[in-house]
Amino acid sequence: RRAAAAGQAPHHARKPARSLDMNGVDTYFGAPDSAINVIDLQGQRRPGSAADGEQYIEKNKAMLADWRRWFGNPNLPFYYVQLANWQAPNPDPAGGDGWAFMRDAQRKALAIPHTGMAVAIDIGDAADIHPRNKVDVGDRLARWALRNDYGQDVVASGPLYKGLKVESSKAIVSFDHIGNGLMVGEKRGRAPTVESANTPLRSFAIAGADRKWYWAEAVIQDDGTVACTSPNVPAP
Repeated sequence: RRAAAAGQAPHHARKPARSLDMNGVDTYFGAPDSAINVIDLQGQRRPGSAADGEQYIEKNKAMLADWRRWFGNPNLPFYYVQLANWQAPNPDPAGGDGWAFMRDAQRKALAIPHTGMAVAIDIGDAADIHPRNKVDVGDRLARWALRNDYGQDVVASGPLYKGLKVESSKAIVSFDHIGNGLMVGEKRGRAPTVESANTPLRSFAIAGADRKWYWAEAVIQDDGTVACTSPNVPAP
């Protein structure tokens, strides 16, 4: 009715905008003033490199600038899903596979204003590139919108890497979005994460100046940081 009163075609009668994504798939948008926020679940079949990760950030900046221009909202919120776990875990403490590069690039893309990222590393399927658990994905995306767009007092995300400092033989990692503190948790299916107090933290690695990596003993500190040590790395 508002469109008719202004002499414009109603939303459903307007020709949608056409965009081309990175993989050559056509995407169609609705009317310019029809979006409150955008959510994106990215698909990817091949690992990238460190250079691909840097390009990913720049491509995202360009894509969001174009979408925000189309919708006429320079602050249009954009919430996306980090790549889920797929295939077997990398047993090498040095890491370095392309999936890690791309996930870290997605984390760095949070520097783009008015964005949020749902972590899915704990709810994927090593044997299925399309994880079936979309319930938790939707819940984690919704938390960003509830906090940023609807003013609700919720923790928008689980812990995300913030910084690193070295104190003597310890590498101390800090995080954003820690709520009331960190815990070792276990996630099974769609059930809520439960604390596993007697389980050690895993998948933290540490290296010295020689860049030789070892699995670390990682301990949660009272201030919400994680201290990493290894007898093989006296000076991280």
